[in-house]
This record gives sequence, structure tokens and C-alpha cells, in this order.
Amino acid sequence: MIVLFTDFGRDGPYLGQVEAVLQQQAPGIPVINLFSDLTPFDIQGAAYLLPAYAAGFPSGSVFTGVVDPGVGSDRKGVVVQAAGRWYVGPDEGLFALVTRRAQSVHAYRLPEVADASPSFHGRDVFAPAAAFLARNGRLPEGCEPCAVNARSEWPDDLARVVYIDRYGNAITGLRAATVAETAVLTVNGHSLEAAQTFSDVAEGQVFWYANSNGLVEIAVNRGRADTLLDIHVGVSVEI
Repeated sequence: MIVLFTDFGRDGPYLGQVEAVLQQQAPGIPVINLFSDLTPFDIQGAAYLLPAYAAGFPSGSVFTGVVDPGVGSDRKGVVVQAAGRWYVGPDEGLFALVTRRAQSVHAYRLPEVADASPSFHGRDVFAPAAAFLARNGRLPEGCEPCAVNARSEWPDDLARVVYIDRYGNAITGLRAATVAETAVLTVNGHSLEAAQTFSDVAEGQVFWYANSNGLVEIAVNRGRADTLLDIHVGVSVEI
């Protein structure tokens, strides 16, 4: 399957144009829209979401990952093979945590596409490369081995909010396995204790928990954590 992981948004033409390319060039292969509402331009935040959510997809899945504020610049395109999955997109750091946490990694530089729009490589460069991989199970012609942008300055876990879902829950870049169950989290001056799930706390109570993809998430039972705690993407979390 081909998995879309982008900041293109649910509205507007961009996601539909990418899907149209995939349908034409990889007919019959399922296209899964995992995220289309990543925070625009927030490469770092998306990089911590990707390994947590990619883990639920089978070996051989092809991720088209595009958070690309550098589109049209001299940044390069890359294909990464990590833990049996493929990742295609701009080499700006989106795949840094995927590669850091995988035991086996291979990276390849994508060749330039002469007639690609300088402002929409998601449609003209990365979608065709992903379609080719999914259809043929091998690299497109012209790919050369390279070193991926590892973003060594980024921490192994990111103590800030990286995504807010439709319920107002705030997902962080912290792996729950690295945080003690007895830990108290502080965000915007509010202290939060852990619970296993929503029904374990009173209605309206704020808490943190290990979400279904292994990340620390801040939530309110039948309420919105973002509103109650004045949380937005980028807010820091202290342990």
C-alpha cells in the first residue's frame, strides 16, 4: 500500500492531485491517507509522529512523506528503506527519527525530474517515485546511495506538543515507554498525572496517557485539552 503523510490539508486541490497521480501510475494499489493535516512547515514535529504511526503498517508499505517548506530550493529528494518499509520525500529531516530507530537503513538520492513544477514536488516527483516503488518493488532508475539528513541535533524524544487531534487531545513527541507511569507532566503551569484511559478519570479531568501508538498524549475526559490548557502545537512539556 501507499501511505500519505503530509501537511497538504483536507481542503483544496493538493491531496487530490497527488492521489490522482498515484491512481494513474499505481492502479489497484491501495492509497491510505494517514495524515493530511500535519502542522504546516513543522518538519520536526512530523518526524516524531512518523515512526510511531508507521509501525502499524506492514513491511513493503511505501510512505509518501511531504512536509516541504524548502520545495524548489537545492534540497534533494530521497528514498529511505528502514525496518522493511519505504519512505519517499524531501530530505529535510522528516525521516530522521525513522532512520535513527531502525536497525537497518538504506538511503538513495532521487534523480531530478526535468519537467517537475518547482512548487509541487509532492505531485511531480515524490508521488511518481512512490507509485514506481509500490508497483515494482524496486528503486526508480537513477537513484544513487546517499546519507540521509539525520538531524543529529534533535533529541531522541521531543518534549513538546506535535499534533492536536479533532478531539482536542495533544500528542507529544515523547515515547510513553521512556516516561515513568508515576511521572507528573507540567504544561502551561498545569500539573498532570497519568491514567490508563479516559474512563479512569472524572468527567472534565485533565490527564496524560500512553496513546494507542505509544506516544505521550494529554487529554480531558469528555473535553478538549487544547482549550482547557491553552495548548497549541509547539507548547513545551516538562516531566
